[in-house]
Order: sequence, then C-alpha cells, then structure tokens
Amino acid sequence: MGERVKKSLKNAEVNLVFYFLSLFLAFFSRKIFLDCLGADFIGLTGTLTNILGYLNLAELGISGSIGYLLYKPLQQKNHQEITEILSVFGYFYNWIGSIILIAGVAISLFFPLIFDNVTLGLGIVYFSFYSILGSSLIGYFINYRQILLSADQKNYLVAVYFQSAGLVKTVIQLFLAYTYKNLYLWVSIEFVFGILGCIILNWKINKEYPWLKTDKAQGKLLWKKYPSILTYTRQIFIHKIKDFLLYKSDELFIFLFVSLKMVAFYGNYTIITTKIGQLFSSVLGSMEASIGNLIAEGNKQNIMKVFWEVNTIRHFVAGFLCFSIYHFIEPFICLWLGAEYLLSRNILILLVISIYIGTSRGSVDMFNATQGLFADTWSAWTELFLSIVMTLIGGYMWGIAGILLSKIIITSLIGLLWKPYYLFNSGFHFSYATYWKGAIRNFGVSIASFAIAHVLLSYVNIDTMAGFPQWILFCTIGIVFYLSVNLILTYLFCKGTKDFLKRIPVFHLRNRMHWPF
Repeated sequence: MGERVKKSLKNAEVNLVFYFLSLFLAFFSRKIFLDCLGADFIGLTGTLTNILGYLNLAELGISGSIGYLLYKPLQQKNHQEITEILSVFGYFYNWIGSIILIAGVAISLFFPLIFDNVTLGLGIVYFSFYSILGSSLIGYFINYRQILLSADQKNYLVAVYFQSAGLVKTVIQLFLAYTYKNLYLWVSIEFVFGILGCIILNWKINKEYPWLKTDKAQGKLLWKKYPSILTYTRQIFIHKIKDFLLYKSDELFIFLFVSLKMVAFYGNYTIITTKIGQLFSSVLGSMEASIGNLIAEGNKQNIMKVFWEVNTIRHFVAGFLCFSIYHFIEPFICLWLGAEYLLSRNILILLVISIYIGTSRGSVDMFNATQGLFADTWSAWTELFLSIVMTLIGGYMWGIAGILLSKIIITSLIGLLWKPYYLFNSGFHFSYATYWKGAIRNFGVSIASFAIAHVLLSYVNIDTMAGFPQWILFCTIGIVFYLSVNLILTYLFCKGTKDFLKRIPVFHLRNRMHWPF
C-alpha cells in the first residue's frame, strides 16, 4: 500500500471516529438547545455565524493558495521554503485579522436595524457576535500554521485536538443549558473553547515540526519572493466569495426573506444533511493532499486514472445521500423533534437536488484546486452576480424554495458545465467530450438506482412514525435496496470502478489469483 494511501486512510479513520462521537452529541444537543434556549436563539447564532463568514472570506483565499504551494516543497522536504511560505502566510494573517476586526465593528453598528424584530434583545446579539468574532481572530494570530498539517496529510491531528475540544465544549454547554437556561453562559463557553482549541493545536504543531520557525516580520520582506501567493490569493478570493454565497448563506437569506424561527427549522434539516455528508467527506476530503502530491509527480496517466476513481466515488456517495435524505429525513424529524418542525416536500426535493450537485462536482473542484486552476475569475464573477440577483428574486417570491432553486440553477450552469471544461482543457489537456462520456454514465446510474429503489421501497409497509425501531428497520431495508441496485450498475457502467476495487485487499487478491469477480 502506497504512502499516500496510508496517510489518507489514517486521516479517514480518525475523522470517522470523531464523526460518530459528534453525530450523537449533535442530535442530542440540538433537542436540548431548542427546548432550553429556544428556536429564536439557535436561529440567531446560525445567522451571526453566517454574517461572520462573510468577513472570513479573505482568509479562505490565502489558505487555499498556500496549500497548493506547499505540495512541492513538502515532497522535496525543503524546510526553508516551507518556513518562508508560512512566514508570508503569517504576515498576511495579521493584516486580515485587523481588517476583519474593523469590518466586524462596522457591521455591528447596523445590528439595531438588522435585528429590529428580534425579541431576545440586542444585548445577547452583540455578546454572541463579539464572542464568535473574538475566538475567530485569535485563530488568525496564533494558529495560521494549521494549513501545513493539511498539506502534509496530517489533518487527523486537527481532528484530534479541535474536535476533542468541540466534544467537551458541547457537553458543558448541554449541562449549562439544561441547568441554567442562560444564553450568556452558552456563548461564553463557545468563546473559551475556541481559544483553547487554537492554543492546543499550535502547541502540537511546534512538537510535530520543531524546525518550523516562522517569522511574521520576515514574511513582510519575503512576500515579493513568492509573487504566486498574491496571484493565487486574488483568484481564490473571488471564487470563495462565490462559494460562500452559494453554499453558506442560506440561513442569512432565510432570515431576510422569511423569519429567524425558520432559520432554526431549516437548520434542523441542514444539521442532518451536514452530519451525513461529513461521514463521507471525512474519507473523501482526506484524499485532497494525496491528489496534490500525485499531481506534483506529473504522471498524466495515473492522474487520469485516479480522477475517474474519485469521480465515480463522488457520484456514488451523492446518490446514496440523496436517496437516504429524501426517504428517511422526514420521519426522523417527526420522531426527533415533532411534526411541527417539518418543511414542505418541495423544499425537501430542492434540497436533495442541491446536495447531489454539490457532492458530485467535488471531484472536479478537487482536481482544479490541487492544480492551482483558479484563473477563471470571470466565471466566479458571473456566478456571483447571477447568484445574488436570482437569490434575491427567488427568496422574495418563494422563500426557502426560491433560495434553493436559485442555487441549483446557478450551480448547474457553472459547476456542472464550465468547471469540467476548464479542468479538461487547461489541466488535463484532454477533450471535453472525454469527461461527459464518463460523467453521463454516473448521472444515469444515480437516477436509475434512485428510481428502482424508490419503487421497491414503496412496497414496504412499515409505520415509520411508530418509533425509532420501525424507522431503523425501514432505513435498513431502503439502504439495502439502493446499494444492491447502485453497486451492480456502478460496476457495470461507471469508469474507474474496477481500478478502485483493486485498491481493496480482498478484490486485489481475487485479481491476482485470477478468480472470477
């Protein structure tokens, strides 16, 4: 087993352990927080986090560019170049932290207008916002070297320290919320653990890389030596604005066009879809640094082989997620929170389509990012403009459904049509038709699998509202139906399936012994 695969598996294993721990706490705590703190407060924290997310866009661009620039020096074990790049990174972070602080203060001046209908009071609004802002800023100044762990395929260390702190934080918040029902205590714990997580991880980085002696002041002098950092930063910054508006601002638009309470209702759905998605992204996301290392080697044939493996896996995961969410989420919410928290079926259908597009396109986005293909800024500006216009119109006319429909249309135009063309034309230097010859099979298999399994499941007569045992049985039967159909169709029709199976020891052994598959 190759070193890249070993590191990817280690990252995946650690992420999966913390996933299941956080999964239990997430659903258990959501119920307690809604009952003890109220839907308005939970909606408020989601909205404030989204507002702060707008301010953090600048950081996201620099992190992406640094990650791409570190793959080659890491492969060559060039410690001096790594230190210099991260010193430049630290210098940029100081500036960004200051800009975010000023912007945060400026935005908070408008809170009396933005939250004029909030019954909780402006005191908790300001306290929550500045607590979230403060813990974020601490990360800029003391934890900017975290990107090295991700680029070096040691992201499991981030999971161990950050997610351990997150689990302890949630337990403490649960106890305090249930005992005191005090909003200020809940926010205070959020702030304290945000700081502790950054400090502990920074300590671990020092132990992991004792040779890493970054100097922010030196970074100011070095940034001209690495002009590509500034170039990629400008390009990625634009793309990240677009990504945020498409994928991270739903709650903010729902607050603007519907209500703060509906932010919490929609959040009940997204916490489920996010947690289910994290189960797979824990594995799929661990591949990115390995792919970056693979691309740095420059073996075109191997790169294309891995691309089709990742693309097929992404479509398989996307189809499974959508089938499961469509059929199982509504009875789960009824059993978990109550039928009064259900949204309309139209919203569920649009949410499922949006999840499929966002998940399946991940392979193209990953290979674009690991090759530094960010120069198509025109597409980001186009997507950003159309996204704002259509979301404003859709949100005003149809509320949550209009917001989701706008996202689907825009993502389809740019994400499904342009991005693959850009990757194959500028990155792989292969015909665009080559992509669609493979991708159309994946789309067809997902649709066929969903339809066949849906028909089969319609004959299963189980009352999912009778309790969790009945719901679990229904889910198990549905998953068996879907996987049975999808695995067969994927093996027969999708590119990359056989290459991926060879990586699994039992199938690799069969292949070597010439056993029938």
